[in-house]
Amino acid sequence: MSMMENNVEKWKLRLKENETLKNFFRNRTIAQKVNVLRASVMGANDGIISVAGIVLGVAGATNNHFAIFIAGIGGLLAGNISMAMGEYVSVHSERDAQERATQKEKQLLETKYDQQYQFICKRLETSGISHELSEHAAQEMMARDPLGTVVREKYGFDPTQITSPFAAAMASMLSFTLGALLPLVAMNLLPAQWKTLGTMLAVVFALMITGYSAAVLARTKRSRSVIRNVLAGLLTMLVTYLIGSLFA
Repeated sequence: MSMMENNVEKWKLRLKENETLKNFFRNRTIAQKVNVLRASVMGANDGIISVAGIVLGVAGATNNHFAIFIAGIGGLLAGNISMAMGEYVSVHSERDAQERATQKEKQLLETKYDQQYQFICKRLETSGISHELSEHAAQEMMARDPLGTVVREKYGFDPTQITSPFAAAMASMLSFTLGALLPLVAMNLLPAQWKTLGTMLAVVFALMITGYSAAVLARTKRSRSVIRNVLAGLLTMLVTYLIGSLFA
């Protein structure tokens, strides 16, 4: 093989490694965004199933439209406040842990910088990047943002982009509310003879969408996720309706 062919092969290898390096960081950013979207989808899913179960359970016990409406509104308010408070506490605890981790790595950078640098090199090598390119990339990353680099590679979050507990709580409350409105509106606006069946069909359709969306975000089998989600919703609605019917 000539010298020119050797150089071409080296450049091809270097381009491939550079692409691997770009994908390494791109995938981490996408993963963080997907987690937020997944939480929103599941919040809407919880709202759909929870309020559908409540309004159908009450509908099984009585034909009083006001009672069904008040029960649905009560479930919606209790559910979105519960979701918001749970998300707030969860994210706040996570943020506290992130702040402790960031402070720990800041101290290690001051006392054991070389050890931190070697960790980044090995981390990049395990993703399929050559030792030479790993060292070069690690040098640039550590020179530009040493603390952010170490924290991202060790813990998987960006210390400059910590999620706000309040924003997370509001997002959770909104997604739950949007999901809960579907069965509530269907039960109260459909004609009397279609209330129960129409609400169930609307909920099944919505659960197909959320199940499919969750599967896309999680990169799992779409049909299995949709079927599982729909069956869970149908079981919830049937059980609550039957229990309500016992007290009719």
